[in-house]
Amino acid sequence: MKRITAWLVMALLVALAVPSTLRAAGVGEPAPDFTGTTSNGQTIKLSDFRGKFVVLEWHNNGCPYVRKHYNSGNMQRLQKQWTARGVVWLTIISSAPGKQGYVTAEQQNEYVARMNAAPTASILDPTGTIGRLYDAKTSPQMVIIDPNGVIIYDGAIDDRPTANPADIEGATNYVSLVLEEALAGKPVSVSSTKPYGCSIKYPD
Repeated sequence: MKRITAWLVMALLVALAVPSTLRAAGVGEPAPDFTGTTSNGQTIKLSDFRGKFVVLEWHNNGCPYVRKHYNSGNMQRLQKQWTARGVVWLTIISSAPGKQGYVTAEQQNEYVARMNAAPTASILDPTGTIGRLYDAKTSPQMVIIDPNGVIIYDGAIDDRPTANPADIEGATNYVSLVLEEALAGKPVSVSSTKPYGCSIKYPD
């Protein structure tokens, strides 16, 4: 009986320990480094961009919430506005093969050209490895990392959680708000929000 009890206690302790070791990094913590392959066939690391602000944008071209921001040109405007100011913008596609949003490198390059998008790079993450490092839940979901490699924002693109492009006008865009404050050396007033959109289509 004592052996069984001791075994159960040990099993419980192990079970409790596992989530903490697998827990994704949050706001105020160092951003997990990762290596990814871009749609242009380049291998890049997050650490390559240390010393710069980095935006991670989770993307799924079949998602109505993503289409809201791309068909309206809103996402492209943000990409061009902030990359022009030295911010690195990484579009990440964590959809698994056979699921909504999955694209080949050629398909993503065609999409970027057709939509006149302007990310620094599009990273293909069909295994979901990068998405899970950041506990990405939806597309779009936005993460902002400061030059010291610390996450300073994680959440929604704005405060209008709908798929209606008409709601973009007048919305508070959290990406612009956070970057404006951080680049000016001010404290970030909004560091975390609930992301909205389509669930990330991770592998089963």
